[in-house]
Amino acid sequence: MTTERIVGIGAGAKELATEDMTLNIGPQHPSTHGVLRLKLTLDGERISAAEPIVGYMHRGAEKLFEVRDFRQIIVLANRHDWLSAFSSELGVVLAVERMLGMEAPPRAVWMRTLLAEFNRILNHLMFLGSYPLEMGAITPVFYAFREREALQRVMEEISGGRMHYMFNRVGGLKEELPAGWTARARTAVAEVRARMSDIDDIIMGNEIFRARTRGVGVLTKEQIMQYGVSGPIARASGVDFDLRRDEPYLAYGELDVPVVTRSEGDCLARFECLLEQVHVSLDLADACLDRLAELPPGPINQRVPKLLKVPEGHAHAWTENPLGINGYYLVSRGEKTPWRMKLRSASFNNIQVLTELLPGNLVADMIAILGSMFFVVGDIDK
Repeated sequence: MTTERIVGIGAGAKELATEDMTLNIGPQHPSTHGVLRLKLTLDGERISAAEPIVGYMHRGAEKLFEVRDFRQIIVLANRHDWLSAFSSELGVVLAVERMLGMEAPPRAVWMRTLLAEFNRILNHLMFLGSYPLEMGAITPVFYAFREREALQRVMEEISGGRMHYMFNRVGGLKEELPAGWTARARTAVAEVRARMSDIDDIIMGNEIFRARTRGVGVLTKEQIMQYGVSGPIARASGVDFDLRRDEPYLAYGELDVPVVTRSEGDCLARFECLLEQVHVSLDLADACLDRLAELPPGPINQRVPKLLKVPEGHAHAWTENPLGINGYYLVSRGEKTPWRMKLRSASFNNIQVLTELLPGNLVADMIAILGSMFFVVGDIDK
């Protein structure tokens, strides 16, 4: 596209023909965790148009759901967002249990709530460490991984996995907890809480980080609503909504769930929401551990037939995943596999708003904005 612009030269003026530049950010090397391509149109150093192009690692998860039974689906569902594996498993089993009219035992409900909050903390710590790294700060990622390791140990102890836990089952959880596990989990929570100030101080006290993120990449509440953006990104723009409080599932109805919000809607506000949410999740984890200590001994799951068939009909379940709202719409024809399972993943909706968010900003600010959107590419290209 060619446009005519007037530029001042000395005391006079002269017409100068300029041409906008099209710049591709990605797609990157296929050995990376995921590939996102941004097609930018630049007017000098300023972005005039942006188009996120997705689908480079599309795996057809929804079609694969249709040829696997309800146990096998869990294996696939925890992989589209590899930083939120437990929470993603949870949405599937909740939808199936709703179809079956089944309730998990109380101990399983509280354990699921606890592990979902552990998974949220692990997810957020990854972004709290990697986002400053993208901005040039190396140290925070080491602190973040130190805290992640404390929680990863207790997650690995019960499930055997560090990313893909496969601990949920239709009707409850895979198996009983190891002896003394809750005490070790409580110790891990206390360790992380005691050391979170290291991350707070080194990042939030850094004037360079604040200068590069304050007032940059502002998302309005109206844009959030139009694009269906959810999670910490939406709450950073003043959207006071969290499924854990507003439409409780698991044991959240019995917990006091503070919703962390900001009104600025910029990169800094999104980072602050993520950071404060870790503290909230640590408090919720302690509350779950207290409740588990009060519960009498009992089963951790319901018995289900080896060949599990879901009655004909449909059901919808949604969860407040670490990156936003995940929805699962299950349609069954009474067979051992779903006729259809639609997955609404948080990152897919959240990334679409880049079309409106990036134009008007400088190329130098693009990395700061992109990093503050906290997405996982597998969650986009499900």
